[in-house]
Amino acid sequence: MSEIIPLRPALPKADTLWAVIAFQGKRRVIADLHLSREAAEADCQWRMAQVRAYARFLISEQQPPPAYMVERIRKTDLPRRWEPLPALGMLRGRFI
Repeated sequence: MSEIIPLRPALPKADTLWAVIAFQGKRRVIADLHLSREAAEADCQWRMAQVRAYARFLISEQQPPPAYMVERIRKTDLPRRWEPLPALGMLRGRFI
């Protein structure tokens, strides 16, 4: 019954990955990583749909909605303590 559950998902083994990049104002953050461009594009589309669904909430919080794009990234370019970003760009109560 003793099982260790990792708090952060393990990064894929590949050296180059497809990243979903979130923009909000001038800030740019890596939202998630994928092995294939198709998976990254699907994630990007899902995130954009979530932003559209919660547009009123973002406006009421006086936050610009995050925008998303997909680009190729090397694993060595990741920040040391990188972790995936939720769809609306909030992490621990803070926006991007």
